[in-house]
Amino acid sequence: MAALPARKQQLVEAAIYEIGTSGSLSVTVGQIAKRAGVSAALAFHYFGDKDRLFLATMRYILRIYGDEARRALLAAQSPRERVEGVIRSCFTPANFRAEVVATWLNFYVMAQQSAEARRLLSIYHRRLKSNLTRDLRPLAGERASDIALRIAGLIDGIYFRSALNPNETTSQQASSHVLTLLDNELEALS
Repeated sequence: MAALPARKQQLVEAAIYEIGTSGSLSVTVGQIAKRAGVSAALAFHYFGDKDRLFLATMRYILRIYGDEARRALLAAQSPRERVEGVIRSCFTPANFRAEVVATWLNFYVMAQQSAEARRLLSIYHRRLKSNLTRDLRPLAGERASDIALRIAGLIDGIYFRSALNPNETTSQQASSHVLTLLDNELEALS
């Protein structure tokens, strides 16, 4: 993953923290800058406005997820292991922290009004479904795409529930729920 310059990374990480703490996008650039230990003017210099800072934050979160998914895919020895790796990557400690989950929830809200956020979310959805479908094909044939869509939906659902009830599900339990769905889907094909 290409690292952000130190100040930008501080601001992005502060944005994750502040959005996670408040549970909304109503945080100000000033609050985020203060958390990062920089001036609001510097934050505006780097990002231009709060929306661009938030989009940079989501790109950062997506890069972390992408890096973990790629590592899991490289380590996998079979299509089944590849599917499991993509699923587990969604729920690693870096990706399933309460503040990251809250940021995701707010990203979905932002995507309803921002074309750029909607585009970024669409790219994520397509890549997730594509990664799942590709490796489900040898296991599920023509039903692979439908199964991938149900898995992606459950991943989103677990994130949404976790945003409202952060202590309800651990990352291990979340992965287990989705892997159980995978098992059930593949058993139903037999």
